[in-house]
Amino acid sequence: MERRAFMKSALATAATTSFASPPQPQQEFYELRKYTLRNGPQLALAQGYFERALIPALNRLGCSPIGAFKLDIGPETPTYYVLIPSTSAELLISLDTRLAADPEYIRNAAGFRDAPASAPAFQRAERTLLSAFTGWPKLTAPKPGKRIFQLRTYESPSQVAHQHKIQMFNEAEIAIFIRSGLNPVFFGNTLIGSRMPNLTYMLTFPSLADLTEHWSKFSADPEWHELSHKLGNTDADIVSNISNLYLSPLPFSQI
Repeated sequence: MERRAFMKSALATAATTSFASPPQPQQEFYELRKYTLRNGPQLALAQGYFERALIPALNRLGCSPIGAFKLDIGPETPTYYVLIPSTSAELLISLDTRLAADPEYIRNAAGFRDAPASAPAFQRAERTLLSAFTGWPKLTAPKPGKRIFQLRTYESPSQVAHQHKIQMFNEAEIAIFIRSGLNPVFFGNTLIGSRMPNLTYMLTFPSLADLTEHWSKFSADPEWHELSHKLGNTDADIVSNISNLYLSPLPFSQI
């Protein structure tokens, strides 16, 4: 009797294990930093700060990989972007305090962190906090090699329209991206930032020609054509503005 009960229990456990869903990646948060600079000493100063102070300190805090990019096509050049992933929004919110407690960071950040008003390290610095989409919960870095990056932001006229656009991505649009050869790095819902409500995502390609080719495939995809023409799904209904930037990685970028 005890043996039969044991076998039933073992089989039930095995069945549960066999058919259990695989664990899902933990959803990430992102801080996207934008440094608007002036041609001249600010460029080298910012790059030195990123490479020798900021990125190593972020890695010590468990944030990895860190992206560091130069704006190639878009307004406000020269501009650098830094992308910081973490599984903890609290960590990202408290980065300044944590970095200030790191003696190695303080030492290596000298000259940038304490730049005088007469020779500032940057013209303007902005930060955006984002949460990863459930349909793409973890940042995906491309394989090493020559790459360009496309950073796109979709603003919406209302919170309802914004949430509907995110739902479109999670339920169908991301899959069409993949099928069309559009290579996502991240998708993020802006929690704190400007021009809200909005979402931001990053794609990567070997070249501009490759970018153009795969966006053409996406535009011609029958499922996308059907989805985007449904009532309530058109850009006119749910997207009020799209910004489109082209970036290249700085030599020390981890993405």
